[in-house]
Amino acid sequence: MRAVAIDGPAGAGKSSIARKLALTLGFIYVDTGALYRAIGLYTLRRGVQIRDKEGIIGLLKEIEVDIRYVGDEQHVFLNGEDVNGLIRTEEVSMAASAVSAVPEVRAFLLETQRGLARRYSVVMDGRDIGTVILPDAKCKIFLTASPEVRAKRRYDQLLEKGQEADYEAVLADLKRRDYDDSHREVAPLKLAEDGIEVDTSDLTLEESIRTVIETAKRCLGEEA
Repeated sequence: MRAVAIDGPAGAGKSSIARKLALTLGFIYVDTGALYRAIGLYTLRRGVQIRDKEGIIGLLKEIEVDIRYVGDEQHVFLNGEDVNGLIRTEEVSMAASAVSAVPEVRAFLLETQRGLARRYSVVMDGRDIGTVILPDAKCKIFLTASPEVRAKRRYDQLLEKGQEADYEAVLADLKRRDYDDSHREVAPLKLAEDGIEVDTSDLTLEESIRTVIETAKRCLGEEA
């Protein structure tokens, strides 16, 4: 399996760094969080409360979610609809975090994620890639930063997009997601036993990218 698993909490820069790493290695980038966002979006559309476990489970029979590649870019399709432009809101983020805590949702998406790794050489990011989805991946990186740094990055991103934002509210939401992700009963967010932790708190984005590329190449050895 030619795979790099990148795990870490919300706001750690996984997507930006994983995309650059995949491009450097010539691998396919897989943003597994987008799959959970699609289910979170559907939950919101159907008016089901995001903490209603049984309600969410009941929706799974109505859902078909898939990742396709348009050029070199990953697009997520929900029941045949390209929802790439609809799943990056804060509301959908919170819904994705909630539905991801439901074991049946994780089981529902497990084969989709593993199937991509069988078809492609992948850089796959998420919360449980190295521990559950791709436990045999040769390279497992746990990307993190302090909550305050991650919240500031997210706050700045929102302002750049012209959206109103309150730093303290962003920080509180992020800490709540951290708690939910690390305390769920199934596949909690954690460093794999054979994983390598990379803390980007004091690094710029370019420095973080360079560090992760160097780390991945050491892991993969001749495969890089």
